[in-house]
Parts: sequence; C-alpha cells; structure tokens
Amino acid sequence: MKYILEGFFQAFHLLSSGNDETYSAIWATLSCSSYSIAFSLTIGIPVGFCLGYYHFKGKNSLRTITDSLMALPTVFIGLIVYAFLTHSGPMGNFSLLFTLQGIVIGQTILALPIVISLSAAAVEGVDQKLHIMIMSLGGNRRHLFLTTLWEARHALMAGAMAAYGRVMTEVGVSMIVGGNIKWHTRTITTAIALETNKGQFGMGVALGLVLLFIAFCVNFSVSFLRRRN
Repeated sequence: MKYILEGFFQAFHLLSSGNDETYSAIWATLSCSSYSIAFSLTIGIPVGFCLGYYHFKGKNSLRTITDSLMALPTVFIGLIVYAFLTHSGPMGNFSLLFTLQGIVIGQTILALPIVISLSAAAVEGVDQKLHIMIMSLGGNRRHLFLTTLWEARHALMAGAMAAYGRVMTEVGVSMIVGGNIKWHTRTITTAIALETNKGQFGMGVALGLVLLFIAFCVNFSVSFLRRRN
C-alpha cells in the first residue's frame, strides 16, 4: 500500500513541476487522438448517414461488417498499418513509420468503424417523417443531410465520445506503428506500460491521472452541450 501512495505523490510532483517527459507523452497523445478523431468523423459521419438513411442491396451485410469491425484488436490494426508503412510496403516511400502521422493513420482506421456504425444507428433513429417535411418545404438533399444530423446530434456526440475514448486508450497501434520513441512518438498509454515495467510507478500513475482527467473533460463537455440543447 505504501508504494501506491508514494506513486500518487510522485505523480502530483511530476505534473505540477512540468516534467518534460511526462508532458511530451501527453502532447503526443492529444495531438494524435485529435487528428484521428477529426479525420474519422469527417469520413465516417457521411458514410454512416448513407448507410443508415438509404436502402440498397447488401445494406444489412455492410451493417454487420461495420458492427463487427468495431471490435477490431488494436494490435492487428497496428500490424496491418506497419506492413503498409514499412520501407518494403506500398507506402514505404512516405517515411511514415515511427512517426505521429503513422499513429494517426492507424487510430483513424480504429475509430472509423465506430463512427460509421453509431452514426448509421443515430440516423435510423430519426423520425422518418422528417424527409417528407423537408421535401415539402422545398428542401434539397443538403438540407436533408444537415437537418438529419442536427436531429441526431446527441447520438452522434455519444458516438464521437466512444470513438475518442477508444483512440485515447489504445496501445497496439501506438506501440507497433509509433515505436514508443521517447520525446517523439511515446504516448500516454505506451509510456504507462513502459514505465510501470521499469518500476517507475509514479510516472505511470501521473499519466493515468491525465487520462482520467481527459475522459472527465470529454464527458463533461458532452453532457454540458446536451443540457444546453
């Protein structure tokens, strides 16, 4: 029990003193997760809208696939992205392996099925009479798209929060694609795993507290916006 308390005291010291190694991992995590969630929302929401709103042959099969991909192991995604980004891979000339940009690619792939699947479910939950009302008022497909997203905004925010949480806490992609390079590609989760194995419990607790704080901020922001609306 003593070493746990000492770990918490050391964690608060590292955070309050502005430890460079700690904040480097925090910055890498926030940077990668923010870019990856932005890309996944930009791609995933329109695709989810089409999957949830339109009826076409093979739709149920696509829904099943996207729902299944939500549980993709992060190490598998990291392995596939590594194979593409390595020097002998199709994208080897871009030199993205062991970079933050490479981590963003892997995390975007990780979050994309979550955004698509939950966006499709959110669109399906919107009243079907909305289409008739918009068209009767002279609206076009753009109005239909924007109005549907607005009506489903709470479910979309919940989906975005779930995807962000998945990206923030993953280890496999960051470890395999990023390489866990100190001062460069080391994220909060990979740093926790490394420092704890080295016996540096305080550093692990400090970064764990940061993860909890970020999760609290995200949940509080979503709840605040939901109450205001």
